[in-house]
Amino acid sequence: MALDCSYFQERVLRNNLAVMLFKFGAYLHSGSATMLSESIHSLADMLNQCLLAVGIMQSIKKPSPDHPYGWSRARYVYSLISGVGIFFLGAGVTMYHGVSGLMNPAPLENLTMAYTILAGSFLVEGATLLLAIGQVRKSARESGMSFKEYVIRGRDPSAVTVLLEDGAAVAGVMLATCCLGLTSYTGSSVFDALGSVMIGGLLGSFAVFLIGRNADFLIGRSIPINRIQQIIEVLESDIVVRSIHDVKATEMGADVVRFKAEVNFDGREITRCHLNRVDMELLLEEVQQLTTVPELELFLLEHGEEVIDMLGQQVDRIEKNIKKRNPEVRHVDLEIL
Repeated sequence: MALDCSYFQERVLRNNLAVMLFKFGAYLHSGSATMLSESIHSLADMLNQCLLAVGIMQSIKKPSPDHPYGWSRARYVYSLISGVGIFFLGAGVTMYHGVSGLMNPAPLENLTMAYTILAGSFLVEGATLLLAIGQVRKSARESGMSFKEYVIRGRDPSAVTVLLEDGAAVAGVMLATCCLGLTSYTGSSVFDALGSVMIGGLLGSFAVFLIGRNADFLIGRSIPINRIQQIIEVLESDIVVRSIHDVKATEMGADVVRFKAEVNFDGREITRCHLNRVDMELLLEEVQQLTTVPELELFLLEHGEEVIDMLGQQVDRIEKNIKKRNPEVRHVDLEIL
């Protein structure tokens, strides 16, 4: 999954870089505030992709003594930083420039190049949007979720972020084209400045959603109820488990879940598992040979220790079974009641 996303984002990054350079060229040629907004939009997208790439590389690092659960949440950290950057760099600068254009309108010229660049941007970013839709659909199928559910609750922020970015980019190009068209038709640069403000608002809305989504995962978001129930069913179907309490299952990153539960084990079944490993005839002979209290105490201590060892083995077996039936569960903590 991480390698697929890395290759996917490399393609997106190249597209964003090319589009950004063309848009800045169109802005310098025409002086359009809307084209500057679109240029900043593409710059924000490119920087965002760089941060997401760093986050992916960090998230696949192996656990260490300082980070025993690994680095899987690193991609949420970098995606959150990306959202903050888009809000201030993308939305803030764009809206500021648009408001300045409204207060001090300036005539525009040479808009033909701007229209040409916008048409090319629409094709490139539209193609990237289709790639993002395909990637999110693939991730949604692997997670057993619908497309809409994955966009809202999916564990991997990378593909979803690219999807939203390119959706906003395509909408921004269409908005910029409309505003430049009105400017050409009326001869008023006010529409161009309004386009800059609206694109800034679009970027701000996207950034707020991105910040909230990643902050939610960093705080510790529970996995969907149906997936929790699947894990609980593994426990409840086990003969040595009497009851389950205080279940918690949280997302720790893309394809990484931590599961915790308090388990009341059936002491009789645990003891039966131990007795199934011993020769009952030989055990009976040992009991019949006991004549003193110290001998009885030693006998009970030895078998009591073996019962506790069996309990530990059963806990390990159940944890492995949970991970086998639910591959996304990497960390299982079962507390004995």
